[in-house]
Amino acid sequence: MAEPAVNPSLPTLTPEEQVIASLRRIIRAVDLHSRKLMESSGLTGPQLAALQEINRQGPISAGNVARAIHLSQGTVTGILTRLEARGLVTRERSETDRRATVISITSSGEAVLSRAPSLLQENFLQRLEGLESWERSQILATLQRVAFLMEAHAIDAAPHLTTSIQPPDKTEHAGDTGD
Repeated sequence: MAEPAVNPSLPTLTPEEQVIASLRRIIRAVDLHSRKLMESSGLTGPQLAALQEINRQGPISAGNVARAIHLSQGTVTGILTRLEARGLVTRERSETDRRATVISITSSGEAVLSRAPSLLQENFLQRLEGLESWERSQILATLQRVAFLMEAHAIDAAPHLTTSIQPPDKTEHAGDTGD
C-alpha cells in the first residue's frame, strides 16, 4: 500500500500534531461522505443504519434497534418517527405483548435500501477488503484503542459515518441529534 505523500515545505509536525492532523482528515472525509449519503438516499447515516437493522432483523422493537446500532433509545425514537413519516417503516403493537411496539420495514423502505450507498466510502471499503485479514484486524484494534484513549467508548455511535451534530429539536427527546 502506498504511503501518504509528505510535503517537504511543511515544518515537521510533532507526534501529537500528526495525530490531530490525521483525525481531522478522517473527520472531514466522514463529513463529506455523510453529505453524499444524504444527497443520494435522502437519509442520514443513523437513519440508514436503523433502516438496515430493521430490514435485517425483521419486526423488531425500538430498544433492540437502539442496542444493535449503538444509539440511545431516545435518539432511535426520533429516527423512527422520521422514517415512519416518510413511509419507510411501520410501528404496530406486538401481538404477544400489547405494551410493546414492533417496527417493520415497508416496501418503500426496501426500495430506498436497494438504492442506498454503503455507510462506508466505496473506495475505502474496496481498499479495506483488499487487505489481509490480519491487517483489517489490526486497523480495527487500533481504531478501538483510539476511541478508548479518547474516552469515546461511552459515546453513542451507530455503525455509520457521520459527523453532523445538530441541536435537538425542543419538541423531541433531548438525546435526539436530529438524525
